[in-house]
Amino acid sequence: MASPTGFLQFSRIEVGHRPVQERIRDWYEIDRPLVEKNLNEQAARCMDCGIPFCHGAGCPVKNRIPEFNDLVYRGRWREAAENLHSTNNFPEVTGRVCPAPCEAACTLAINDDPVNIKHIEFQIAQRAFKEGWIKPVRPARRTGKRVAVVGSGPAGLAAAQQLTRAGHEVVVFEKDDRLGGLLRYGIPDFKMQKQILDRRLEQMVAEGAKFEPGVNVGADVSGRYLRKIFDAVCLAMGAGQPRPLDVPGADLKGVHYAMEFLPQQNRRVAGDSVASLSQPEILATDKHVIVVGGGDTGSDCVGTSIRQGARSVTQLEILPKPPETKNPQTPWPMWPAIMRTSSSHEEGCHRRWSVLTKALSGADGCVTHLHACEVDWIRGEKGWQMQERPASDFTLRADLVLLAMGFLHVVHKGLVEQLGVETNGRGNVVVRDWMTTGDGIFAAGDTVRGASLVVHAINEGRLAARAIDRWLHNGESARG
Repeated sequence: MASPTGFLQFSRIEVGHRPVQERIRDWYEIDRPLVEKNLNEQAARCMDCGIPFCHGAGCPVKNRIPEFNDLVYRGRWREAAENLHSTNNFPEVTGRVCPAPCEAACTLAINDDPVNIKHIEFQIAQRAFKEGWIKPVRPARRTGKRVAVVGSGPAGLAAAQQLTRAGHEVVVFEKDDRLGGLLRYGIPDFKMQKQILDRRLEQMVAEGAKFEPGVNVGADVSGRYLRKIFDAVCLAMGAGQPRPLDVPGADLKGVHYAMEFLPQQNRRVAGDSVASLSQPEILATDKHVIVVGGGDTGSDCVGTSIRQGARSVTQLEILPKPPETKNPQTPWPMWPAIMRTSSSHEEGCHRRWSVLTKALSGADGCVTHLHACEVDWIRGEKGWQMQERPASDFTLRADLVLLAMGFLHVVHKGLVEQLGVETNGRGNVVVRDWMTTGDGIFAAGDTVRGASLVVHAINEGRLAARAIDRWLHNGESARG
């Protein structure tokens, strides 16, 4: 595998970013890709470890990581691209936004820096498009079966591409005016510019997939209609029910969910107007911004607020500050619960941990302050429990409060209720071999798993597509 001594010869090189004062003035991607010589050295670090935990324990789509590292090291880029696409429909996406659990599971990570797998994947995908190797993969024959996919996020697109290539007629319904789901409206352009998504959609159209944007299934089109017209249905709407902030003052103007705030800026970058939307225009310009929630979505709110010209940005997290390095509670090859600083945090954000938001207050119906306290996490008989720290109350100026506390489950109102499919105690749709309790109704991604990673969504979209294809070939049909 690659160079047998590469991991001894070369150290990991991190991907650089454009200077902060340059990148916060635009919405372009911030990474500075490694040159080919450095990339060859990074691929050479992949050792012949015997059991590639990066592939088995780390990568949800089971990318054949040691193989494509070896191919890159040997300069066989086209074969590397074919290898990568055999398991991953959208490596140009995961190479940008996946947190890289594969790297956490890399054998080198036991006592050294892991192989730079994510960036190698990114470079393979970029080169494949640049060289024109990405071509439509059209089916040899058509089956005559029709499949509806509801949702054009990573799970829906992966399922749609696999089913189209299997010869089925696939129609993807998307409630937004543009395709891509959270890939389009949840990821800021400074992490992934949207022409990256558009060029893949062009490939899918050329392969035969059909798209119906601006159609809210469950409102504009009923679940009954889908069951009547299509042989099978795949639910891939994502986990769109946000976790609310249940405190006094949460209904004040200036308090918004992250997924109200982020899509508006993506629309502006695309040249679209936000004036026609049903919600008010949300801007951080000249405001003291508080982001409640310390995850990736909160980080995206931070970077977006800074680029909009916020006066200050503070991010609050209810959990304690994680350790800076190794965490014995999450040993290799598990995903380590350690302190992470995103590129957005580096751009000018004040972060606080172990903070409980208790109330919001305002004037003339608009939020002006956030009231909180510090908390301690105590481990007891029922697990970890939160206790308020005495005399720790504090108040922060807040002209804009962005709620980024995660998502609960798929939205039940509308399609899920109409189809009558079973949900579990967490509100997720229940499946067995990717079929719900409705005959011929399948589901995948965050609709089933709850809010998770894009790489899980791609994998489960592929698995659901395989289950649908197998079910259709067995002569079943959901029509009627």
